[in-house]
Amino acid sequence: MTMMDDKRYLTFALGKGRLAKDTMALFEKIGITCEEMKDKDSRKLIFVNEELKLKFFLSKGPDVPTYVEYGAADIGVVGKDTILEENRRVYEVLDLGYGKCRMCVCGPLKAKELLEHHQMIRVASKYPNIAKDYFYNKKHQTVDIIKLNGSVELGPLVGLSDVIVDIVETGSTLRENGLEVLEEICPISARMIVNQVSMKMESERIKKIIQDLKEILLAELL
Repeated sequence: MTMMDDKRYLTFALGKGRLAKDTMALFEKIGITCEEMKDKDSRKLIFVNEELKLKFFLSKGPDVPTYVEYGAADIGVVGKDTILEENRRVYEVLDLGYGKCRMCVCGPLKAKELLEHHQMIRVASKYPNIAKDYFYNKKHQTVDIIKLNGSVELGPLVGLSDVIVDIVETGSTLRENGLEVLEEICPISARMIVNQVSMKMESERIKKIIQDLKEILLAELL
């Protein structure tokens, strides 16, 4: 019986879409691969690399921190926006550097005054917790927060809200709709999170993954 047989699987939860693709491309550089995931027609929900004792599954971004907090996944990769919004008990261990954008307060230029004078305004957002934390704890401004699930840019256009709190990548959608960035809340990018118990139990394996990734990310910067 080899040492490998004693090992439990390390499980990764990845945010679906481009994030998962970029993550697997990065993981391949440190020897973490999963051939099963490359099969576009696969209906599997959990992908396994038997040899390395690794499991992977894809989920909606907001669920990733939940899977990690409850130990259904040891490691997760998701945007900083999701980590802030979900506010789960997990360790954030690494900024992976891709999926870069900014969380901002946006609206028509005339709304700038409302922000400066701390007026009671309505804020539409997919991220009510981030919006609340920013306005209540950082700006000390009382606002009415409205949660939307779809195109939040509509908020100010149809008179639902004065401003929005949303992710801005290039800002072109904003400009096309006569909106602009009024205040920046924080930078966003893909982050690696780890379950708190796994960090203790599988410390060696997880720390090695983090270290290997750090070296790759550093080499790419140079």
